Amino acid sequence: MALETSDPEQPKPSVFAGVTAGEIDSSREPLIDGGGSPSESYSVKAAILPFFFPALGGLLYGYDIGATSGATISLESSELSGTTWYDLSSVEIGLVVSGSLYGALIGSILAFTVADFLGRRRELILSSLLYLVGAVLTALAPNFPIMVIGRFVFGIGIGLAMHAAPMYIAETAPSQIRGRLISLKEFFIVFGMLFGYISGSLYVGLVSGWRYMYVTSAPICVIMGIGMWWLPPSPRWLLLCAIQGKGGMLDTKEFAILCLCRLRGQNQHNSVSEQVDSILDELSYSDQDKAVTFRDIFKGKCLKALIIGAGLVFFQQVTGQPSVLYYAATILQSAGFSAAADATRVSILLGLLKLIMTGVAVLVVDRLGRRPLLIGGVSGIAISLFLLSSYYTLLNHSPLVAVIALLLYVGCYQLSFGPIGWLMISEIFPLRFRGRGLSVAVLVNFASNALVTFAFSPLEALVGTGVLFAGFGVIAIASLLFIFFVVPETKGLTLEEIEAKIL
Repeated sequence: MALETSDPEQPKPSVFAGVTAGEIDSSREPLIDGGGSPSESYSVKAAILPFFFPALGGLLYGYDIGATSGATISLESSELSGTTWYDLSSVEIGLVVSGSLYGALIGSILAFTVADFLGRRRELILSSLLYLVGAVLTALAPNFPIMVIGRFVFGIGIGLAMHAAPMYIAETAPSQIRGRLISLKEFFIVFGMLFGYISGSLYVGLVSGWRYMYVTSAPICVIMGIGMWWLPPSPRWLLLCAIQGKGGMLDTKEFAILCLCRLRGQNQHNSVSEQVDSILDELSYSDQDKAVTFRDIFKGKCLKALIIGAGLVFFQQVTGQPSVLYYAATILQSAGFSAAADATRVSILLGLLKLIMTGVAVLVVDRLGRRPLLIGGVSGIAISLFLLSSYYTLLNHSPLVAVIALLLYVGCYQLSFGPIGWLMISEIFPLRFRGRGLSVAVLVNFASNALVTFAFSPLEALVGTGVLFAGFGVIAIASLLFIFFVVPETKGLTLEEIEAKIL
């Protein structure tokens, strides 16, 4: 299969699709949501795999969250750890839990610098290899430092996958079902969490059970890598490379047509050529031939989009989400479920609730809008955090309060921050800045995630669990104010309308 490459020696033609760049109004933005091609035809069967294999990157990210929840219990057990270094400090547990998040930070930085060179497909292939190496290295770690290195490598794969997967799906999916598929990627993340919780429940009672939890993800890594190698590169990425002078237009156009034929179904050949011409026409209306610098991201429309997107994913994390997810089993243990197996089984219930509520959000987000779900969901998050605080300070003889608060938190999070955070950063950035703008937003997401995750145990020991959750509750109230005054409603708007009317 042809690799996702282009010939930088061939000059960029000044004319394509019968139109010169100088004859076109540069104020128009390119078509990206398919709104200008209502007759676009596609095969549903052909559209499944180009979504499924990139979405496995999200599933592996979710699995790591769920599995780590049970792995920390197994790793710290003197009887079940299977190691001589089970007596870990709170800082060392924080490194185990947040090691993948630190790796994701590096992955996000790498995505900013190499994503346009690699392309979406090869970036996902690289992420699958890093996933595999990280999972195996963690599972076979003979000592604590090697385990942390494995977690770090796995995290680099997370950073690359969470950057490239939404872009590959968005650029290859038929316009009629693009929004649904992007939302379903969050469903895959949640399904991965549930899978991780189930894995933790199955292995937590075994000696060295944490090793089995981590190595279970290895076959999925292999499937993802093989699948992405089989899939074609993004036709839009190929055409953008040609427009930017990195390849011959005629050869690239023919290759893009072949790739789009595979993505739409071989029997759709007649319409594919028209779709490629339409993409070229629309791309010619913008400054796609100009490279985006780091400074450009902090100017004009992109700066406003960055404040909205990065602010949203920042509050998504600092309202305590990493702590509740990564430490779910531990929290439940301290709330009265003394046995490790009991805590991990209740974590499975949390995973099922997340799955159900994510499905509800996918069904209603385009009908109710983003802001109502965010405001209602984050309000519930604030209430649940104050309930958790009251349990640890005043109601410590009522473990049911903690369980109800956790269920409320998880349900409200999946109606609001969970799916809508990723959806907003996917649609708020202008096309020319989307790749790099999205990488900055993902970097903010993982940086705040790693900070909260690593700081949870030391802060818990310093100020107490009750005060800590009360602090998260105060931050949740601040995020409500941010949503109310800063985050816009994008329901029913095309991407071009979002840029024209909101940014």
